[in-house]
Amino acid sequence: MRRWWRTCLVTLAERDGPERKRSRMTHPFHAITPFTLLDFPDRSACILWVAGCNMRCGYCHNPEIVLGKGELSEGDALAFLRRRQGLLEGVVLSGGEATTWPGLGDFAAQVKAMGFAVKLDTNGLRPDVVAQMLDRMLIDHVALDYKAPPERFRAVTGTVAFPRFARTLDLLCRQDRVTFEVRTTVHDALLDEGDVLAIATDLERRGYRGRLAVQQAVVEPDRPLLGSLTPPGRKLDRQWLAAQTSLALDFR
Repeated sequence: MRRWWRTCLVTLAERDGPERKRSRMTHPFHAITPFTLLDFPDRSACILWVAGCNMRCGYCHNPEIVLGKGELSEGDALAFLRRRQGLLEGVVLSGGEATTWPGLGDFAAQVKAMGFAVKLDTNGLRPDVVAQMLDRMLIDHVALDYKAPPERFRAVTGTVAFPRFARTLDLLCRQDRVTFEVRTTVHDALLDEGDVLAIATDLERRGYRGRLAVQQAVVEPDRPLLGSLTPPGRKLDRQWLAAQTSLALDFR
């Protein structure tokens, strides 16, 4: 598991509430990871972690971002990026869920104007935001989290918003402006081989031609999760899964 928090400029967990919501309007970012070679394909980048999320996934290892208030303002982030011009190639907008921030599009426009490529990490529940950013040519790469098949979506995410996710997936599959990848996180208490196969089958049906990254949820005693999951009891049968689908699976 990539330990991003060791290089974050700020991390602070707070309770949900009006104070946090007000803070997100003026201080949308929970933290900044100043450098990564892992998160933006073929580019050196930083990560801006947007506070807040519209899901509650039990295996989430970023509870302080999901539940915490923003600590860095838009101006703080732009000042940081100005110091990194010519040193970094890209900016990853992640979270939490970046698309829940109303100022995301205008902020991304400023980042693009500074010469950075932009990658968006998203759970897909705001197809309107993704569509607007595509129309404005504000993103260069998207990582979309396919959390679960429809019948397991609520159990995994705490929401019943699979149709909104599906709209984002269809939108990305139909466009050819930006590259995108699909990722699924697996914990055996939530998803099994049949669920992953259902995801792969759905992706093929919708015309996705990329790889599906299947990553094992990691439960560590020194790192709190959003939920109360225990360490996975078993890992997926990778050989069986790979034999059941023609979609390329990238096990991580």
